[in-house]
Amino acid sequence: MPRRHIRVTGAPEAPLRAALTALRTELDIDETFPPEVLAEAERAARDPVLPVEDATDVPLFTIDPPTSTDLDQAMHLSRQGTGYRVRYAIADVAAFVEPGTALDAETHRRVMTLYFPDTRIPLHPAVLSEGAASLLPGQTRPAVLWTIDLDAEGRPLAVDVRRSLVRSRAKLDYAAVQKEIEEGTAEEPLALLAEIGRLREALEVDRGGISLNVPEQEIVQRNGGYELSFRAPLPAEGWNAQISLLTGMAAADLMLSSGTGVLRTLPAAPDGAVGRLRRTAHALHIDWPHHVSYAQLVRSLDPSVPHHAAFLQECTTLLRGAGYTVFRDGDLPDIVTHSAVAAPYAHCTAPLRRLADRFASSLCLAAAAGGPPPEWVLSAMDALPKEMADGSRRAGTVERSCVDIVEAAVLEGRVGEVFDAYVVDVDERRPGVGTVQLESPAVIGRVESENGALPLGERLRVRLTQADPVAAKVRFAPA
Repeated sequence: MPRRHIRVTGAPEAPLRAALTALRTELDIDETFPPEVLAEAERAARDPVLPVEDATDVPLFTIDPPTSTDLDQAMHLSRQGTGYRVRYAIADVAAFVEPGTALDAETHRRVMTLYFPDTRIPLHPAVLSEGAASLLPGQTRPAVLWTIDLDAEGRPLAVDVRRSLVRSRAKLDYAAVQKEIEEGTAEEPLALLAEIGRLREALEVDRGGISLNVPEQEIVQRNGGYELSFRAPLPAEGWNAQISLLTGMAAADLMLSSGTGVLRTLPAAPDGAVGRLRRTAHALHIDWPHHVSYAQLVRSLDPSVPHHAAFLQECTTLLRGAGYTVFRDGDLPDIVTHSAVAAPYAHCTAPLRRLADRFASSLCLAAAAGGPPPEWVLSAMDALPKEMADGSRRAGTVERSCVDIVEAAVLEGRVGEVFDAYVVDVDERRPGVGTVQLESPAVIGRVESENGALPLGERLRVRLTQADPVAAKVRFAPA
């Protein structure tokens, strides 16, 4: 599932980057690891628990942003009869993190990698996340290797998962992959990414699922100020995400069959949240007829169009109700599905960046082998939903604070200017306080009126009264 991507360029001493550094201090974000954790990580990197099975003959490849070195997944795609075979290797973090150690405790404290526009704060020390545990090309690594056979329409026929030694052959990036596929120069294992990805996208439509092609926001320093632009995701990014979704769905089915697991669940969005999105669509001049569903609208949008991109950013608010649900001994929970996936789903493909994935992988391995779940998983899994919820809230605070800082930086120096906007939300207890979406730039901010209730869903001319990156505040008043 997407998060809001924001990337900032510029020198470390630039005002915006200085504000982001101050934010990390304010939120008490540890950018370094304790010495005992680093020492344990170094030892684990030298002496991991290696699997017996050898799958280094499978010519896997990774697809990631060009600067990424924390590589969670590698794949190989082939034809299998009239269908396909997906081999998907996931970094085996459990081979390096021993339960009960200082390193293990630190991952439970951090929960997930935190992303800032100018840097990231990793879940694991770099010696593991960017070294010994990462599926870097030309390196033999322990992995959780999924083999998923699909029929001609992309539906799973058979699933197998086991620990194996693997070796990635190449580190590819999205732009190069897209170019090779479009030009017809990609070899079959890579060319099949488009073929399988499109089949899985069609199945997603059939079951009512939604994938948000959330664009990346880039903040560029120019002419003494900051400008905001969007980078639309490439189709190859969506096809790659479909392989991850396929694996997460297979993992959920495996755990449900075994009676013990950890799922990523999301109830259907409440009407109020969808109503707010309708007002945002109106503010951004996006036609959303009442007979058109949210899923249909999202699929019709083009993330390369700025006002569509801004709306897709706001669509991520419907994912805020997602959580982690654990169950054991066949006692299944009331909700086992993720409404955006429109199927049972589990996080298992990003263990270098998310704590829960290590648990899900271990449970899937036990289920596939027909054995009992590991005791370290059983003893810790009941606390996992709260840990992940706390970690998600922290990541959400980071994201919202970063967005506030970035938007304030974009508008800094324009206090007093008047903008065309739409009122997309009003405080029920204080109808003179609400939220506006500017037509341009695509900024959302707080508006306060001293002269009565705000016109919800209506156009409103507003004057910028505050834009302070240091305080991370953008404020407007009716003009």
